[in-house]
Amino acid sequence: MRNWLSSLAAACGLVLAGCATQAPGLDPTPRVAVISAFQPELTLLLSKVEQPKRHSVNGVEFTTGTLQGKPVVLFLSGVSMTNAAMNTQLVLDRFKVTHLVFSGIAGGVNPSLKVGDVVVAQRWGQYLEVLAARETAPGRYQAPGWMNDVKLPNFGMLHPRPVAVRSAGHAGIENKFWFDADPALMEIARRAAGVALERCDSQRQCLSHEPRVVLGGNGVSGQAFVDNAAFREYTFKTFEANVLDMETAATAMVAYSNGVPFIAFRSLSDLAGGGEGENEIGTFFKIAADNSARVLLAFLSAWK
Repeated sequence: MRNWLSSLAAACGLVLAGCATQAPGLDPTPRVAVISAFQPELTLLLSKVEQPKRHSVNGVEFTTGTLQGKPVVLFLSGVSMTNAAMNTQLVLDRFKVTHLVFSGIAGGVNPSLKVGDVVVAQRWGQYLEVLAARETAPGRYQAPGWMNDVKLPNFGMLHPRPVAVRSAGHAGIENKFWFDADPALMEIARRAAGVALERCDSQRQCLSHEPRVVLGGNGVSGQAFVDNAAFREYTFKTFEANVLDMETAATAMVAYSNGVPFIAFRSLSDLAGGGEGENEIGTFFKIAADNSARVLLAFLSAWK
């Protein structure tokens, strides 16, 4: 029996769920967690890390060290809302995280923004948390009467809804749509907004305009890669969103639930179906990824 209990305790140290015993932390230093969804978004940042040390948990590689003089832990969340939520919680459980910072690319929603611009949104919502409503007449969709939290305009059968959230700072369950970036971190980002951004990548693929940093406004995240002009227009009108992506709002929700300050930097790699011709991401994702990283580096430098 004693051997069996020892084996169970060891197994609990290797997983996050299903056991009462939580695995020990991997590093005692308070650190800023820097998150990107996929490798090109993190490449520039990893190249700047001093005294890097790697840790692997559940197939996720974490790199600790210092970045712009700040203790950090960098990792890839993976693409998708589920990956972002799961691995944001993983870094909180295994490291001593003081702040959460996301850096990466996004689709542009606001018609006034251009590819390469970097958006630092004030708040993030899960816009594809939806009810698929019944069609009551051709082109007309009706939510069930008892589902009285459907307040936002629908896109066909899709009716956006808030999410039910549990958190350390709020008793019981609350329904929320928007999750705010930390005001103090937004103020630091404001001081870093003058950083120079690049028009061209290493292959001399260049934008036709000078990209800029845009502070404030809304961002939305969901399970779909969007390349549709009509849905882009709906998203802008309904949520007044500057950008959309597939991870940030999930990380923002986990940050809120754990009471950890959060901010995200997202650079436009494409216009989510609003541009002429084929989607732009294949041409401009490297410029966008590196511009987001440049703003994050300036942000860390401005953080006193």
